[in-house]
Amino acid sequence: MKIASWNVNSLKVRLPQLLDWLAAEQPDIVCLQETKLEDHAFPQQEVEAAGYHVAFSGQKTYNGVALLARESPSDVVCGNPLHADQQKRLVAATIGGICVVCAYVPNGQAVGSDKYAYKLAWLDALTRWLKGRLAANPRLVVAGDFNIAPEDRDVYNPAAWAGQILCSAPERAAFQRLLDLGLKDSFRLFEQPEKSFSWWDYRMLGFQKNQGLRIDHILLSEPLAGICMVAGINRHMRKLERPSDHAPVTAELTA
Repeated sequence: MKIASWNVNSLKVRLPQLLDWLAAEQPDIVCLQETKLEDHAFPQQEVEAAGYHVAFSGQKTYNGVALLARESPSDVVCGNPLHADQQKRLVAATIGGICVVCAYVPNGQAVGSDKYAYKLAWLDALTRWLKGRLAANPRLVVAGDFNIAPEDRDVYNPAAWAGQILCSAPERAAFQRLLDLGLKDSFRLFEQPEKSFSWWDYRMLGFQKNQGLRIDHILLSEPLAGICMVAGINRHMRKLERPSDHAPVTAELTA
């Protein structure tokens, strides 16, 4: 089973790339973030024609998440019941007996800002909710754009980013609390090339210079981490014309 997560940064713009990528990579479950589409505008027909069931929660211009799956999802939840929120940032469902959570964590804007406080509160609520989900189903995946680089090796220039948004100590501590639930960062289950990133700024030739951050993650509960064979980043997708600023990340399980 191949699980993938991709911040498409506008599904309307990226739909042809998504459909080509689905055909080439054949993932079983895909979590999308920043679809930036209201539900009535979601390209459900095109996604279903590609062989996927879909659950989505969106809004105009900002945010928006979607779950694509070969198997029909059940028990679909939109939003965190423990955190009332107008922003469409979370969709979850049971797929093939696995609880799959697609999350688009707030960016936070700047350390100390109101949006930063919102980010930390959002992450705290996510952790509390996931604790209950794990108790109900130990086979759990949380995938998405976390807007957190967990360690210095996930940052192209740790000194320049030290204490900054996406890399601050409170954000990293919040990410660690997710891992403390028993979740594993699938990418770090394996040896990986140095300077492996999933996001590069559009500006200043960020991708060409590999000045990126690894902020997109697939977290696996222990039963799933134990059957994870490989995890990686589809870096080639960032080379396309009019790319998302994020590359898809993937994890493959033996069952």
